[in-house]
Amino acid sequence: MQTFEYANPTTLQEALGLLGNKWGEADVLAGGTDLISLMKEYLATPKRVVNIKGIKELGGIQNSKGALRIGATVTLDELVENAEVRKAFPSLVQAARGVSSPQIRNMGTVGGDLCQRPRCWYFRQGYGLLGLKDGKALVPNGENRYHAILGNGGPAYFVSASSLGPALVALNAKVKLASSSGTREVAAAKFFVTPQNANAREIALLPNEIVTEILVPNEGTKNATYEVRQKEALDWPLATASVALKMKGSTVSSARLVLGHVAPTPWSAAAGEKALAGKAITKETAEEAAKAALADAKPLSQNAYKVQLARVAVKRALLEAIGARG
Repeated sequence: MQTFEYANPTTLQEALGLLGNKWGEADVLAGGTDLISLMKEYLATPKRVVNIKGIKELGGIQNSKGALRIGATVTLDELVENAEVRKAFPSLVQAARGVSSPQIRNMGTVGGDLCQRPRCWYFRQGYGLLGLKDGKALVPNGENRYHAILGNGGPAYFVSASSLGPALVALNAKVKLASSSGTREVAAAKFFVTPQNANAREIALLPNEIVTEILVPNEGTKNATYEVRQKEALDWPLATASVALKMKGSTVSSARLVLGHVAPTPWSAAAGEKALAGKAITKETAEEAAKAALADAKPLSQNAYKVQLARVAVKRALLEAIGARG
């Protein structure tokens, strides 16, 4: 690990003053479950590490003004155990529980989950965010069984690593960001971006900003997350689906359907949403929506299996949202 300066501010303004205007000048430390491993592999070499765990204003979960506020340093365990979250937003609880390591749930934070870097092994082995060697993408003709099946026309082929991202996008959440010059809110759907070059980032956060909180509107939706995994032990999902349904009686008035771990960003499946409008959720309509959601999938040479897994995730998330079983 490269040597670095360590800062331990107690206020948000103090922390913001310690950040830089370029990536690599300073990195934010919260739970540390991703940053420390990146630093050990020399994939992150910050000159300064700014620990924000002691900043009280970045913690806590409150319900006010029609929205649930989740502080950036709230741990995944705190999210799972919160009664209001469990009642109104089961999709978030299900996504957080999917992180099967008790140690990571205890240390890992909501803000850190949104900001974690891709798990793509080309990136983790030092080939950069886009997995390039001599200017050529290694993924299309290489080992790509865990890579994207949607939004993978290039230059990015990795899948978004966030566990909470799909559910937050489906719930129309907003991410609040702060810098020394002020604050701004970004829709969760726009917080995740597909980088167009190797020097870009996969989130809308700037190097001089900190995620301070997430705001989830309480719209009274029926919501759920379903993940398909290779094993129950600590691992990342192969495919996930998060849904949020506004119902009119027993039929869907509007739907949000977002896929995870199948694209460089949480993937809003508009065709699947359209297929549900005005219909009751049954096994048959859930299957139809699942097929529509994956109609545009373009698997790489080794990951066609993810198409069916994603369809299963969509179907079961929809049935889970209305209390049925698939």
